[in-house]
Amino acid sequence: MKLSTALFFYFLTLIPLLAQSQFQLDSAFIRDNFTKREVMIPMRDGKQLFTSIYTPKDQGNNYPIILRRTPYSCSPYGVGSFTTGFQNMSLARAGYIFVFQDVRGRYMSEGEFVDVRPFIPADDPSPKGKKQVDEASDTYDAVDWLIKNVANNNGRVGVMGISYPGFYSTMAILAGHPAIKAVSPQAPVTDWFIGDDFHHNGAFMIMDGFSFYSGFGKARPQPTTEGQAGFGDWNTPDNYDFYLRTGALRNFATKYGMGKIPFWNDLMSHPNYDAWWKARNPRPHLKNVLPAVMTVGGLFDAEDCWGAWNTYKAIESQNPASHANTLVMGPWVHGGWARGSGERLGNVVFGSKTSAFYQREIEFKFFEYYLRDNGKMELPEAYVFETGSNQWRSYDTWPPKNTEQKKFYFQAKGKLSEVPPQPLRAGEKGFEQYVSDPAKPVPYTENVHLGRTREYMCDDQRFAARRPDVLVYQTEVLAAPITVTGPVVADLWTSISTSDADFVVKLIDVYPDTLKGEENGVPMGGYQMLVRGEIFRGRFRESFENPKAFEPNMLTNVKFSLPDVSHTFLPGHKLMIQVQSSWFPLADRNPQQFVNIYEAKDEDFVPCMVQMYQNQLGASGVILPVLNK
Repeated sequence: MKLSTALFFYFLTLIPLLAQSQFQLDSAFIRDNFTKREVMIPMRDGKQLFTSIYTPKDQGNNYPIILRRTPYSCSPYGVGSFTTGFQNMSLARAGYIFVFQDVRGRYMSEGEFVDVRPFIPADDPSPKGKKQVDEASDTYDAVDWLIKNVANNNGRVGVMGISYPGFYSTMAILAGHPAIKAVSPQAPVTDWFIGDDFHHNGAFMIMDGFSFYSGFGKARPQPTTEGQAGFGDWNTPDNYDFYLRTGALRNFATKYGMGKIPFWNDLMSHPNYDAWWKARNPRPHLKNVLPAVMTVGGLFDAEDCWGAWNTYKAIESQNPASHANTLVMGPWVHGGWARGSGERLGNVVFGSKTSAFYQREIEFKFFEYYLRDNGKMELPEAYVFETGSNQWRSYDTWPPKNTEQKKFYFQAKGKLSEVPPQPLRAGEKGFEQYVSDPAKPVPYTENVHLGRTREYMCDDQRFAARRPDVLVYQTEVLAAPITVTGPVVADLWTSISTSDADFVVKLIDVYPDTLKGEENGVPMGGYQMLVRGEIFRGRFRESFENPKAFEPNMLTNVKFSLPDVSHTFLPGHKLMIQVQSSWFPLADRNPQQFVNIYEAKDEDFVPCMVQMYQNQLGASGVILPVLNK
């Protein structure tokens, strides 16, 4: 026993040492094998964008170019200061030219920065000219300059980036330059109102919005190598307490200076899915795509999971079936495929080093094939990790064709089953109810902390199941596996006592009570693993463009999709659904009155009685895309 304990702690200390050793090897490799230069690349309107270029010292070959455009700085600055690692070191060792560019108006680049700058389509009445620029035209101009001015390039360019750089990768698809042969948008910012980052189905994701824009949103009058610090005067370790004490959204402008942040004011000025928001959605423009595209995302990405699924779907639905369009989704947090091993998240273990597998067997082979004709292109249409069973699965389409839409109905006494509700018997109400109180919103996680955690995406939900303002429905113990592949649809029949409310639906895998062992001190017997959760602002149930008040105490259907899942509920487990009306402080609180939430005052927040119907007139439940294996 003593020897086993000693070995455990030995390996525990060895892991960070090995990681540090690899970091040092990567850093040394880049310095030993690359030269670096910094240039200002001219754009068509005369502005110049700061660009760092890393070229292999071996000039006996021609190399493809990998471009990443970013608003987060292409530091370190100075020709003598080298990056310590590229996103995929297998590509570095194979020989590529790596190019990093500060986008227009950020860090050392000239011009004005515009958040998710709208794309100007080629069929616009005023086609792009010398003065009309967007991120696609900037990408075109940068690539054109690189092909003509960087020695020993082979005339082919690949573009990749994660998160906001994922958005710029999407813009590269639209650039139209013939040298761009392969693009990989990874966790791409796609639609900031419907599903990414700062809004989910119209509900404002306050924690991410405030923490990000309190620094990122500050003006940059002149080019600089320094970023801007965000808010840090928390005065508490408890974010639930901080956001609750701050109160209504309007208070962030007066208490914490957010009224001086231009894009924050834009967010507050566009409460509905209007033309301003639609202009920032690139999906309608992803037609006639020329480069091969591989969209990558994480099943447990707390920021841009939605964008990855839906960028792929937009390309697939608007281009010929023969176009090279691939989807890769792994068991990762935001950008987890580029850092860490991908073996686990929080208390959930996936059983293999999924990140290393992706970098070596998927990303490397994608760029090798399209940028220099090496190897074979054997990637399936969709390569998706299936959690629960913990295996990679290949599909010819996504969602898979061989799925069946099965509705699991909410039943009395917290039961969940495929059997539709039966006629009510004497004394039965046919609904369950709870009070949603904005003064005591349901927390998104049990732990006290500041910043939003990544682990909440698969956290234990037992803490929420015990609250009186959370409805819980679960199946009997499963005798056979249920594999869910695709978007989950919440089909709620409800009445509320006020004129507005939010609805949070969570798909949960309940582990067997008899399961032994702990993870991070958490008993895994009876663990309620969050597989997918999503919030929906009820006023948008008929239209995101034109919100509509609820008629109090009137039976109403609220139906919405949760981002896709790929998960097997194993025999011995249970399938659970939780329903609640707040998810705090992940999302802002709904006043539960039909008012402009961005202008609401503290006194506008009122309790709401929510009734969830489970009878023949209102058969609430979830529709699951169940895979027929």
